[in-house]
Amino acid sequence: MAVAHPAHAHAALHPTVRRDSTARRRPEEGVLYQAVQAHWPEVLEDLAEHGGLPKFVVREFEEYLRCGLLSAGCLHLVCRSCGHSQLVALSCKRRGFCPSCLGRRMADTTVHMEQQVLPRVPVRHWICSLPWGLRALLGYDRALAAQVVRAFAHELDRSLCAKEPKPFSTSQALPTPTQAPSPRCRELTAPSDSTCTSMFSP
Repeated sequence: MAVAHPAHAHAALHPTVRRDSTARRRPEEGVLYQAVQAHWPEVLEDLAEHGGLPKFVVREFEEYLRCGLLSAGCLHLVCRSCGHSQLVALSCKRRGFCPSCLGRRMADTTVHMEQQVLPRVPVRHWICSLPWGLRALLGYDRALAAQVVRAFAHELDRSLCAKEPKPFSTSQALPTPTQAPSPRCRELTAPSDSTCTSMFSP
């Protein structure tokens, strides 16, 4: 826990309102938190009669119920310049369904991909949607998940190569004086839409 500077001890005990009007997150007041808190013990007890849930699922729920609560751990931060103090609750940092942690992770990943990974070129987002039964199986088998990812990437690459526009001569691309430039001339490298449907076909 951080200790306030003696010159600002009074300000630490009586924190002022932040200029940006940022308030502490209170997950216990949300509908999702209240629903999980009210029904989680009952659900856990009922499922215990049928073998119970995996440990990582139980931990996901328990950590979520502790995320953002001052009673579960916090930091007391004090500004050495103005004496403003604030309690910051610890977060669960899980990847299940915590809105706060998932939102922060999504924002951080987006900034990293945009600034450090992706080049300054048009980007198309592809999603591989799997049946629910297969999703549960992949959650327990990392090797199988890696094989599915490789199969999806291979099928996507094959589909894009198969639908690549055929080469054409320069005379076809250059417009005549009485002909307006065609969209193909202005955007020669734009990929066509394609959908991967044969990855899991027999």
